[in-house]
This record gives sequence, structure tokens and C-alpha cells, in this order.
Amino acid sequence: MILVTGGTGLVGAHLLFSLCEDHQLCRAIYRNVKGLEAVKKLFISSGDLNLARYKTIEWVLGDILDLEGLTPVFKGVKTVYHCAAHISFDPSAYKTLKSVNVSGTANMVNLALDFKVSAFCYVSSIAALGKSDTQNHITEETDWNISDPNVYALTKYEAELEVWRGIWEGLPATIINPGVILGPGFWKKGSGKLFSFAQKGSPFYFPGGSGFVGVKDVVNCMTLSVKEEKWKERFICVSENLTYKALFGDMAEGFGLKKPTHKLPFWILEILWRLDYIKGLFLKGDRKITKHTLKGLSRRDFYDASKSSITLKMEYTPIKKVVIGCCDLFKDSIQ
Repeated sequence: MILVTGGTGLVGAHLLFSLCEDHQLCRAIYRNVKGLEAVKKLFISSGDLNLARYKTIEWVLGDILDLEGLTPVFKGVKTVYHCAAHISFDPSAYKTLKSVNVSGTANMVNLALDFKVSAFCYVSSIAALGKSDTQNHITEETDWNISDPNVYALTKYEAELEVWRGIWEGLPATIINPGVILGPGFWKKGSGKLFSFAQKGSPFYFPGGSGFVGVKDVVNCMTLSVKEEKWKERFICVSENLTYKALFGDMAEGFGLKKPTHKLPFWILEILWRLDYIKGLFLKGDRKITKHTLKGLSRRDFYDASKSSITLKMEYTPIKKVVIGCCDLFKDSIQ
């Protein structure tokens, strides 16, 4: 039995799709029944056969913060893919981030140890990798030396420490550090919003860049690391390091629109995060733009995924191909 957390998110849903295609027996945790609909649609979009496969998933209502409630979920489980996470860059969301990302991961690690699972794969992020003030080339070995990290990066890093603690206690575990994950089916949250933004035909692009990867490649990296038993390892999972100008250019091409030509000036971004801060003083909900978000959108880091390419023999899909495919599916979804 394979246990998947975060099964109603982008990575978890595509992981379940892949595992079911491979006729694996899956159990997945969900918190809200509404989240199941997006996963079901993902399976339906690939034909009746995959709808039948969707029905083989054992869905369990649960919460990774509920240690007592999680205990029976681990019965018979041999492999765990821990994809669940809370994503926010709003400093006011730190308590929630700390609780879900760190304490939730600690619970998963503890139960995996108690039940002596055979494999544990944790989906982290490139946000949890170290940065350098002198060079922007980042590998799995880059030291964590960030003096002022954003709250999401900090909690993902601390979550990794929980996994390493489990490894030291005998847990066969591996860590995947994906870049910005691009994939279909979840257009209203996360990176899916980038396609909604690009589809409007904005002439503007952000000044920086990042490492990007298709969701199918992330799933492949996860399953390969488990299949090859690459324990006590972390793998950067990035297809290409691109500027936002190049990314939005590919999206514009996918939507048949004119490519953006105007870089958003830094001073406009400075104004936007301050306005968003003021709005946050009066309205509930996570802030959309923070000082750290601005820093990330303006920075250009290069993530070296050669370890996953060599060790796991990963063959990454070109981002342009991923983007064009997503644009086609996005257009189908709004018709």
C-alpha cells in the first residue's frame, strides 16, 4: 500500500494518476471533499479507463496534524509520499506554515518510523536550499545561510530537518527539491495562476527568473528516487532556469498572444507590496505580494539539477513543451 498526503494538490494528484496507471494500490489523505473534484477531473480528462483507476484510490478524511487520527491510516502502508504543505509568503501566516509544514512533517516521520515503512519521499522545494550572496549557482550542497528567509522557505527547510532526523533514526527516506512546478488541472492556485495571468495578455513581465519544472517530471523524480532506493539524499528537480520574460513569452505563444515586452520597474513592485501590506491591515486572508515575494521576483538564481540527471537518469521535458501543453488544456477548461 502506498500512502499519499496532499493528494488533492497539483503534485499529489498527478502522482496518484501515475501510480494508478502503474496499477499501484493507493491510499490518499484529504481534508475537504471539494478538493476531490479537481483530482477526479484530472483522471476523467484522460479517458474512461483512468476514471475506473481513480475509483481504486482509497480516500481517507484526515489531517497530518492529527497524530491520533493518522495512526490507523498507516496500517499496511509500505511507501509514503509526503506532498502536503501550506504555501504562503505572508509573514502573518507563519504559525500555520510552522504547524502544517514542520509539525505535520514531524508527525508523518514519526508514524513512518513507528510502522517501519520501507520508503519515505518528501516533496520539499528549491526555497529550502541555501543561497549565496557571491554567486547564484545553487546545488544540493549549498549551505543554508539565509539571514532573512521568507516564512515559506524557513518552514520547508525546518521540515527537511525533520526528515533528516528520521533518517538518522533509521528511516529510508529521500528528499525532492522541485523548482516552480508547472502543470494542468489546478488553474486557480499556485503556479496555475501564472497561466491565468498570461492568458489576459499582459504586456508586463517580472524582472527576475527561477528554476521551472513540469509536474510529470517531478512525479518521475519522486518515483525514481524511491524505486532506486536513493535514501539519505536530496535531489534538485529543475528542467530549466528561465527569466520570467522567457516564461511569459512561451505562455503568450501558447495562447496565441503577443509576447510581453515591458519589464515591471522595481519601484512599481515596491509600491505594490506596500499597498498590499496596507490592504492586509484591513482585510483577512494571505497577502499576495510581500517584501520577500518582491525579492524573489527580482532575483535570478540558477539551480543545478545535474545530480538528478546523472543519479536518477532524469530526462527533463523542455519547459516550452510543458507550457504549450498547459496552455492548450487551459483553453479547453474555459470553453
